[in-house]
Amino acid sequence: MTAPLDVPGSAAEAQPESVLAGAGKAIQGRSLTRIAWLRLRRDKVALGGGVVVVLLILVAIFSGPIISVFGHDPLEFHQDAIDQSTLLPQGSFGNMGSEYLLGVEPVNGRDIFSRIVAGAWISLLIGFLATLVSVVIGTVLGVVAGYFGGWVDQVIGRIMDVFLAFPLLVFAIALAGVVPDKGFGLEGNGLRIAMLIFIIGFFSWPSIGRIVRGQTLSLREREFVDAARSLGARHGYILFREVLPNLLAPILVYATLLIPTNILFEASLSFLGVGINPPTPTWGGMLSEAVRFYTLPHFVLFPGLAIFITVLAFNLFGDGLRDAFDPRAH
Repeated sequence: MTAPLDVPGSAAEAQPESVLAGAGKAIQGRSLTRIAWLRLRRDKVALGGGVVVVLLILVAIFSGPIISVFGHDPLEFHQDAIDQSTLLPQGSFGNMGSEYLLGVEPVNGRDIFSRIVAGAWISLLIGFLATLVSVVIGTVLGVVAGYFGGWVDQVIGRIMDVFLAFPLLVFAIALAGVVPDKGFGLEGNGLRIAMLIFIIGFFSWPSIGRIVRGQTLSLREREFVDAARSLGARHGYILFREVLPNLLAPILVYATLLIPTNILFEASLSFLGVGINPPTPTWGGMLSEAVRFYTLPHFVLFPGLAIFITVLAFNLFGDGLRDAFDPRAH
């Protein structure tokens, strides 16, 4: 049997025009950030969490105008909304209505909506800045430990173990009780906020430090690092130009997951009475005051929902970022 002859112009013959069609089009590469965004865009739950996070940040930034339009001064008493015989809010559901969107607090009649909005910036400020402190310290020490190894890794590793075993909540309660009203050029709640940022950020860095160390141990054995060494690159160049850019994705993901943890910790300290001094509104402080009025569910519900929604939104967004930047998840 003989092979069939290729007839010019037949389907069996590959035409040059069809082979070269589209050859002039440049192949566009996609960066890791572009690929991660395409993956994240398909995750509707994570995008929803990100939208809520952005809205919370905007509420915290523009809390003043929002309160002036939709609420009242968060420190102002409204005795006209309180039944003087029972010291409870007049009307149903804590006097919830058009004048007071979420009702008022018992006894003093302060606007709950305004206090929740005003407390948002404190929770987010402490959460973000404490996370920034943790990320900076943990990244620096984690990269140094993972890259150099040896006795450097051993020393930093033992320091991490000590910090991880430290009773952070007990230390925060003890330190808050001895902090003076003035110090380091700060006073009042300004000093309290700085103290909480220091305690939460400085003592929680080992968690991200261990993750960065593990990633650095893997990256230092990669081909691009060996190539940089063979070309005579110094340690500083390799760390800042080769290793750190490849750590940005895991650092960003873990920072997003660490923010709600820090927000919860601040709310816990305020609930225990060792956080921000009253009458400055905080979500944890509002929950602490609401414990005495268990017959008024709205007094507990709204600040609790604010904490729940904030933590859930950050966690959903962080999980989506982790899946988007992890190539093994797809």
